[in-house]
Amino acid sequence: MMTFAKHSKLAKAPAIALAVSLGLVLSGCGGMPTNRSLYSTKQPVVERTNYTFDVQTGQGGLDISERQRLAAWFDTVELGYGDRVTIEDPMSSEATRDAVAELAGRHGVLVSDVAPVTEGYVNPGFARVVLTRSKAHVPGCPDWSASSDMNYNNATSPGYGCSVNSNMAAMVANPQDLLEGQEGTGETVIMSSTKAIDSYREQAPSGAGGLKKSGGN
Repeated sequence: MMTFAKHSKLAKAPAIALAVSLGLVLSGCGGMPTNRSLYSTKQPVVERTNYTFDVQTGQGGLDISERQRLAAWFDTVELGYGDRVTIEDPMSSEATRDAVAELAGRHGVLVSDVAPVTEGYVNPGFARVVLTRSKAHVPGCPDWSASSDMNYNNATSPGYGCSVNSNMAAMVANPQDLLEGQEGTGETVIMSSTKAIDSYREQAPSGAGGLKKSGGN
């Protein structure tokens, strides 16, 4: 019995080693890249956050104290290009809209028409200024999960595109442009761009009037 027990332990050792080696191979295949195209699987994601500020309104829109409060809030949140400002006003007052637009215009931001849905209600006599700010980032980058010696599919690395897309997400002035882009005005600029060329062509040559006579002998 003792001899049989010793032999059984020796017989199990190669089986255990084989199981461990197979487990390592399978675990390595789990991180093997599978994207065989030149398109990056790591793409920028745009997240939106709404900030609200309630102001008291009147028949003339916003009084001086409310204008000062709103102007200070715009300075605190560092309102700038890429931000979207809307107004939720139960009275739909043009004077209130003009006052908010004037303060937002100091930061180079125009007031949009449609306000996003926010929590709570806006009571009459008040208006809610909504600042929508977008932020872009690329989740899952950098990705070093796969090794180059396990690339049996001749695929691109899981981290392929992380550098370019992350830099684009960090540098884009308006992250919303990654989703929708800018809309054109529909107006052509060909006529205005050729004004300088037409002026140059229509100008009379400098020697068209002949030589000028001098007053000397």
